[in-house]
Amino acid sequence: MTDPQVGVLMLALAAFSEEERSLQPSLFAPLIFVIMLGFPIAFSLMAMGVGFAFYYFDFREAPVFALVVRKTFEVMTNEVLLPVPLFLFMGYLVERADILNRLFRSIQVAAKNIPGALAVATLATCALFATATGIVGAVVTLMGLLAFPAMLKSGYDIKLSAGVICAGGCLGILIPPSIMLILYGATAGVSPVQLYAGAFFPGFLLAGLYMLYVIGRAILNPSLAPKLPASETNVPFLQVVWLLLTSFFPLALLIVSVLGCIIFGLATPSEAAGIGALGALILAIAYGKFTFEKLKESVILTARATAMVCWLFVGSSIFSAVFGLLGGQDVIRDFVLALDLGPIGFLLLVQVIIFLLGWPLEWTEIIVIFVPIFLPLVQHFGIDPLFFGLLVALNIQTSFLSPPVAMAGFYLKGVSPAHVTINQIFSGMLPFMFLVIISMIVLYVFPAIGMWLPNALYGRPMEVFGAPAG
Repeated sequence: MTDPQVGVLMLALAAFSEEERSLQPSLFAPLIFVIMLGFPIAFSLMAMGVGFAFYYFDFREAPVFALVVRKTFEVMTNEVLLPVPLFLFMGYLVERADILNRLFRSIQVAAKNIPGALAVATLATCALFATATGIVGAVVTLMGLLAFPAMLKSGYDIKLSAGVICAGGCLGILIPPSIMLILYGATAGVSPVQLYAGAFFPGFLLAGLYMLYVIGRAILNPSLAPKLPASETNVPFLQVVWLLLTSFFPLALLIVSVLGCIIFGLATPSEAAGIGALGALILAIAYGKFTFEKLKESVILTARATAMVCWLFVGSSIFSAVFGLLGGQDVIRDFVLALDLGPIGFLLLVQVIIFLLGWPLEWTEIIVIFVPIFLPLVQHFGIDPLFFGLLVALNIQTSFLSPPVAMAGFYLKGVSPAHVTINQIFSGMLPFMFLVIISMIVLYVFPAIGMWLPNALYGRPMEVFGAPAG
């Protein structure tokens, strides 16, 4: 859209009365209603944005479709999004390399002396596999098929077992190379490289809290997580080493290589993602699981997921542009400023809102619709957008673990035995949701957990308030 067209839209905005402008935040009501009906999010955003623009503006003076074309072009030429298809392709290939069974078995026998060994092995496998794929549905489903029956067969509590798989499967949202962090970086104008560095320790802090919780429950109440029989754990040491060398270390080496290239500046995220995709292909071939059909399936799934991400950004950009031109941003900003909150109070308010949004909505809706609304206020309060993004990434874990949507629970229910109810799965997830909240509090109190590594590697300020936006 040309500058004169933008000027026409702004003149039209100026003609609105204050009462009309105060109604602009209500644009979200029909949008959320349409999304809850099950319509695709991206096209719901585009339809609502174009529809509201037609309603409020004179189409002959301010061509709405020019806005659509411009925003589509901006998204399709956004270099920050280039790693998305490559990381997705890497994840789908790793998923089809069929190494999860070996990985789970090797960690299980290596952790045999730890209380709740099977649950700890499940969490460790989830963390590593989620890091390699970043696809929550795939990790929860595969671990639900592999680890869930094994835990139930060993006498583990149904609720504890379900919570372990659902919480562990969601770690890929936070631990790099997270697709969510790339999307946030593109939205907030923050370097994905620095986001990856910042998310590294908070991600493993959360995984560590999960493991400590499981071990603590197993010590206090051994009946929840009985010890494995000697027949399953009596494995010679050299065999354990061989299992780790042929399952854990190859995947760990691939992940460390990709993340190391990114974090230490040896390659751009796009280049590192390409290396990761090639490494995943080599792994699939080495394990003898590579076929043309699996390659074709991975390409199709990657194209589908990438198209979804790009169209989400297009729809979000159109809706946000119209919402901003109609004065919605100003109304929200004035409302928040009228509360007379400080930076800490604002952060708490936003995180509570995002937590509540996680009940009916998934993380994609939260990132592309609501986070952009808060970003101007983040700048106003002088909050480092990288630190804000880390808190959002932690918080969004709850969108998978908090009913009634809680997609992780539904993924697991789809592959669970018939006697396992959705209420048992939801009950098992709740303690882990509270652990997410605890991890957020820890990050609030000790922000260096997330800011130290970006500071050490890139000289980014340690202060989370009054820090530059770049």
